[in-house]
Amino acid sequence: MTETYIPVAKWRRLLNDLWIRSESVHESGAFLLGSRDGERRCVAEGILYDDVDPELYAQWEHAGADWRFPGGESLTEMQTRVTSALARLVLRHPGATIVAVSHADPIKAAVAYALGVPLDLFQRIVIGTASITVIAYGPDGPLVLGVNSAGGALAALGLR
Repeated sequence: MTETYIPVAKWRRLLNDLWIRSESVHESGAFLLGSRDGERRCVAEGILYDDVDPELYAQWEHAGADWRFPGGESLTEMQTRVTSALARLVLRHPGATIVAVSHADPIKAAVAYALGVPLDLFQRIVIGTASITVIAYGPDGPLVLGVNSAGGALAALGLR
């Protein structure tokens, strides 16, 4: 599994900036920028969503699968990274229930892949904050059992 490393001082500064920005205004987040050294990713800096060029952000919102932030990965590369990581987890833990936590776009990319939806249309999928999405992986491929669950018994979503 790929490891992501962020120096403690940068992490604390990013969390502090997120805390200040999100306080009673709106949900905030950050893009992490860095480099890859083999299986290890090193975060060099974080850019808060609020600081991203609005025109660039608008391009991303209506992006095709091959669009990328300058110096970043394309949506296709992100989907490949996410679905490959999920496949490795499924192989490593056959028959187990696996919990993976992420931001909305990687989850949307996994759901799009599981549904066979072209990645150019993945912005049509909505993933709610702190919601639960359930994808079952079996010999016939992935099955989306639930999206945006916010509570109740997980058994109803096919989990044991």
